[in-house]
Amino acid sequence: MKRRIHILGAAGSGTSTLGAALANVLPHQHIDTDDYFWITKFTEQRPVQERKSLLLHDLNRYESWILSGAVCGWGDSFKTSFDMVIFLYLPAKVRLERLQQREIKRYGSEALLGGSHYEQSQTFLEWASRYDTAGTEIRSKVLHEQWMADLSCPVIRIEGDYTTEERMAVVLDYLRENERWQQI
Repeated sequence: MKRRIHILGAAGSGTSTLGAALANVLPHQHIDTDDYFWITKFTEQRPVQERKSLLLHDLNRYESWILSGAVCGWGDSFKTSFDMVIFLYLPAKVRLERLQQREIKRYGSEALLGGSHYEQSQTFLEWASRYDTAGTEIRSKVLHEQWMADLSCPVIRIEGDYTTEERMAVVLDYLRENERWQQI
């Protein structure tokens, strides 16, 4: 049985949401890379060696897990750990609308012009808007495509604006059809 699943995509593509939803129906623990990447969420990054060590510790704690978020670059050593990778892609317009709403939900009026989180939110949204056009210098589609090209495990691509339930159906159908998943 494939026990180690990684879900990646652009910020706002739904990797964490899909990971949590799948962990509710599969016998897997959901783990999110943001918990390792950040000391203080979205403001202070953890040093690379520390985040790798913490993540490795937790991955080793569980027999079956779903890791959501990107490890490209800082976590390339984990590539051989995955039994399956799921790549989520959403059109930029949809992603950016989701991210803008998420910033407002997270920080309220402080994310708006004049608020204490306005500059931080704008910097983040500008960074996220470059996913489709940037090279490998930042988290981008080009970087993700290159990273996935080296994987030895199956990659399931879900591209388009689908609900979490529709995405789950794609993954669960794949698992049912794959003979090695009959134990689920």
